[in-house]
Amino acid sequence: MTGFTFAEKALARASGVSGARAGDVLDIRPDLIFSHDNTAAIRKIFLGFGGKNILHPNRVAVTLDHAVPAPTTLHAQNHAEIRAWVQEQGIGHFFEVGRGICHQVISEEGLILPSEVIFGSDSHTTHFGWLGAFGMGVGRTEMAALWATGELWLAVPQAMKITLNGKLPIGTTAKDIALRILRDLTLHGAQYRSIEFFGDTISTLSMDERPVIPNMMAEFGAMNAYFPPDEAIFTYLVQRTSRPYIPLYPDADAHYEAEYTLDVSSLAPQVAMPHEPDNVVDLDHAIGTPIQQAFIGTCTGGRYEDLAMAADVVRGKKIRSRLIIIPASADVMLRATQTGVLADLIMAGASIATPGCGPCMGNHLGIPATDEATISTGSRNFKGRMGTTDAPVYLANPYVVAASAVCGEIVYPNEVME
Repeated sequence: MTGFTFAEKALARASGVSGARAGDVLDIRPDLIFSHDNTAAIRKIFLGFGGKNILHPNRVAVTLDHAVPAPTTLHAQNHAEIRAWVQEQGIGHFFEVGRGICHQVISEEGLILPSEVIFGSDSHTTHFGWLGAFGMGVGRTEMAALWATGELWLAVPQAMKITLNGKLPIGTTAKDIALRILRDLTLHGAQYRSIEFFGDTISTLSMDERPVIPNMMAEFGAMNAYFPPDEAIFTYLVQRTSRPYIPLYPDADAHYEAEYTLDVSSLAPQVAMPHEPDNVVDLDHAIGTPIQQAFIGTCTGGRYEDLAMAADVVRGKKIRSRLIIIPASADVMLRATQTGVLADLIMAGASIATPGCGPCMGNHLGIPATDEATISTGSRNFKGRMGTTDAPVYLANPYVVAASAVCGEIVYPNEVME
């Protein structure tokens, strides 16, 4: 039989059946499941329905990343309960405060490989499609059920084909591709769909840029988002794991419910205006907007190249608006330290914080005051997302964010870099 999408193949593999079609309901046994600071809440659900021991603790990862270091006693107590639970259950992969954001850390650690299935109690688990894996976010109750049984039933999704052609212009990044997709197809364009990417653009994207697009497909409503793994991915993984894997690719005659094509060769930098990630315009239409804070970080904008882009913009200058830099992981921070990127950012006046999610979800390390505008490399700008209801959030690529910090308003990066 032929004509299978990636999602059909990956979920058939994970359920132990020879083949599956969209609409089939399968019992999926994921290769890895993970949670973060919400682990303590999941534990309460697990114990509430009589759970005692996690069935496959070696397939579980827990990362403390959403409120680190703990900003309140309540958060600290939450972390303490998680540490005790990890020890009690013998959880195989635990990452302490400072290691970084779950998606970045799991990728760096080589815990998930092409063709594998990963379920996470975080909506941005679509992130792992950058490795050719099937990544899907689940709720806390579903995660508790996964702890207990090691499996979860779900319907195989219909698939959507997105083709990206061309090479990005200088100053435009993978973030702009993701924002343009949201602009054209809206937040609801991929509800319960597998998004499967094709096209020659993918091979031109670096290892730091590729995760941005599958990650942000969570804002698109996607169930998962897949990039076909290539030699660059295989090389990346050689340095991180010796586990064997066989990558999966959709068949040439696979059926797609919808298709979309984007030529990125003339794509302008994009800006998501408040208060929706799909309220996107070309940078031209946002120029001159005052901002009080700029934030470079999160699982869509805190990798090394994001920090390096920002350093290229601010080097030798002084910022006018607050610039908060939060690396996505300790590895990213270390590399940025060794190359002088962090020094350039600090000299310009930036504030550097512990690897983690920080203000992205409104916990700490950069909560804006009422009516203060933030421009961010993050993935979401819903009203109140960064902790303050009446504080607008704009989303853009690192060049634009850094340049805006220098000028105190949204500007063209080349005006700052000249």
